[in-house]
Amino acid sequence: MAKNLVIVESPAKAKTIEGYLGKDYKVTSSYGHVRDLPKGDKAIDKENGFKPTYEISADKKAVIKELKKLTKDAETIYLASDDDREGEAISWHLKEALDLDDARTRRIVFREITKNAIQNAIENPRGIDIDLVNAQQARRVLDRLVGFELSPILWKKIKTGLSAGRVQSVAVRLVVEREREIEKFEPKSSFKITAIFDLGNKKELSAELPKKFETEEEALDFLEACKSAEFSIDDLQKKPGKKSPAPPFTTSSLQLEASR
Repeated sequence: MAKNLVIVESPAKAKTIEGYLGKDYKVTSSYGHVRDLPKGDKAIDKENGFKPTYEISADKKAVIKELKKLTKDAETIYLASDDDREGEAISWHLKEALDLDDARTRRIVFREITKNAIQNAIENPRGIDIDLVNAQQARRVLDRLVGFELSPILWKKIKTGLSAGRVQSVAVRLVVEREREIEKFEPKSSFKITAIFDLGNKKELSAELPKKFETEEEALDFLEACKSAEFSIDDLQKKPGKKSPAPPFTTSSLQLEASR
């Protein structure tokens, strides 16, 4: 029996990581979240600081049972869930559900599945970041509270089966407010003036007046005043230009370009 137990989120990672760590390490998976709020509106104590009550998910009871057996025989348990808010919460839920003591529990994180990254994580463990855990709990509690409060209103006022949530409700509000602003917008006309100057030798120069006029009459008056004027180029500057190809898309830039 290996003296060290490493718990990751995904079973796909387990065998690879175990190969990097060697025979003293057993690597297993939690298959994602192991606890959640029970169904119904009693999962959150709104009268006492919105304290949540968790239960082991039905499909994870066998996983927790197996993990308890493995942690019982391990000297050190490494919680290696993902390096994000959800991953931090998974590590905390595992610690609570498995009743792990601080003396033999370590939290490790890595951002790539390579031998160097895994070994570096093992050599630099840390504790569970409770601020990240609380951030995830706040998100989950808001999801539940907003959903239970707003979804029944949608069913009553609009259509049964619609859902409201922490993000989508606010997003819809923003869209509606923006649409109302668009509907109230009153367009105003303006007039711009562009001149084409004959430089001789079949060369022309196009120039635009930076000022815009609110009425056509003002624009025509300006043109009349320009008929007898003389024009000259005060300064001419030439600079080398460089144009680079667009960088490869990131997820966000791809979504932005697609929305255009």
